[in-house]
Amino acid sequence: MMQALAQRWKHWKQPSLMRRLLLAQMGVVALLWTMAIALLLYDSYEDPELLKYDKIYQTIMSITQNMVDHPDKQQETLASFDAALLETVGDGDAASETSPVMQVWQGDKLIYRSTAAVPVILNSAPNLIETVKAGNREWRARTLASPTSNVRVMLAEPSVWRLTVTVINRGYYLLPLVISLPFLIFPAWLSVRLALRPWRQVSKETAERGPADLTPLSYTPPHKELKPLVQSINSLLQRVRDSTSRERSLIADAAHELRTPLAAMRVNVEALKEQSTDEDQRELMGNLLRSNDRAARLVGQLLQLMRSDAVSDTTLPVMLSFDALVQDRLAMIEGLASARDIELELVSEDRVPVLGERESLVSMIDNLINNAIKYSPAGGTVVVHVGHEGQQALLTVTDQGPGIPAALRERVFDRFFRNPDQSQSGSGLGLAIVKSVVDRHGGDVTLGATPDGGLLVTVRLPLAMAETPQPMLCS
Repeated sequence: MMQALAQRWKHWKQPSLMRRLLLAQMGVVALLWTMAIALLLYDSYEDPELLKYDKIYQTIMSITQNMVDHPDKQQETLASFDAALLETVGDGDAASETSPVMQVWQGDKLIYRSTAAVPVILNSAPNLIETVKAGNREWRARTLASPTSNVRVMLAEPSVWRLTVTVINRGYYLLPLVISLPFLIFPAWLSVRLALRPWRQVSKETAERGPADLTPLSYTPPHKELKPLVQSINSLLQRVRDSTSRERSLIADAAHELRTPLAAMRVNVEALKEQSTDEDQRELMGNLLRSNDRAARLVGQLLQLMRSDAVSDTTLPVMLSFDALVQDRLAMIEGLASARDIELELVSEDRVPVLGERESLVSMIDNLINNAIKYSPAGGTVVVHVGHEGQQALLTVTDQGPGIPAALRERVFDRFFRNPDQSQSGSGLGLAIVKSVVDRHGGDVTLGATPDGGLLVTVRLPLAMAETPQPMLCS
């Protein structure tokens, strides 16, 4: 349980553009609502609704004048009208800090006021809306005098700061956000997800690319935000493709040029060895020939690697009998195995067709079997198995050598990488060639261990469909 919670927390903490955009949208909604409230408060301060209507003042004056001879009814009518005013502004409590205040004078006598809690409010000039301080509070007040009598009416509303505090305290600001934001999250998430669909399409195509696929992205978005990114990716792929091509050409040319002097060197050393009768010199020349063999093998592997990496649009794959091809290569390598006192054992099923390039598959098979022979002890056995596994052709090669530690089983596919504890000489290219060929054919290769500690190499390639119109080749 704790581990699951830790995983969820780790996933939540990971930066996310989706979450960032959602928070940005929620922030914009909150900002717009804040601006709307601020604009409402500002408008209420600059242009109070209650204070700007002269008809309200005239009505209060008329009530006061018409009932001057009936003080009780005058007070009752003014109180009723005051209550109606409170109801129109949405507050039925005259003692509330947000309620407007009405005060009426007849001559110099204050004959009515909404509440005794508010002191007498006096304007400095009639008919002007002013900010007046009464007690410990500020009011926006306006006083209007009757042109036909001695009646004066003062109406006042709380200042904008008092209104602001009241709006926040009563939840008029936060409550709409708390109620509306949860309902806005899903539409916002859906809109962001739909808007990011082109981005996901680019990401999907990029993720599906193999390491050897450096062709430009096929999807070209029309969006001005995404188009420069795709153009930059395609430009980068083009530069990498050009650089890789130059590197491959350089290595292939160098390897080709080295083959001739190596062959000439071998011929001359063999001739000198035959003519020499000094055993020490013959031993030195034998060592020179063995070094020449290792150099020639390295040059050959470099050429194989360049051929396996090269992608030719003009070379079409052909239908191959994989079992017959493996059997043919074992027969070719039998002499090398016998010279090292290694027994080759083949276990093969019938008809294992694959669609591929014969030369690169030959290179893959030869490297696997040569490696198994090279690292097996004298008197050991190398077992090669060819068969089916579902819709895949299966090739396994097991030896009785020292194996490869689990921590290095991925790195040994890198070019020129070798196990530091390995005593046998080598170039570190054999498994790199195997990996390149397998990837090019849409398969996979894995390394494991046999029960007695040897190396188990498993190669899986897609089986060719029986209806594929290709010639069947085995050698």
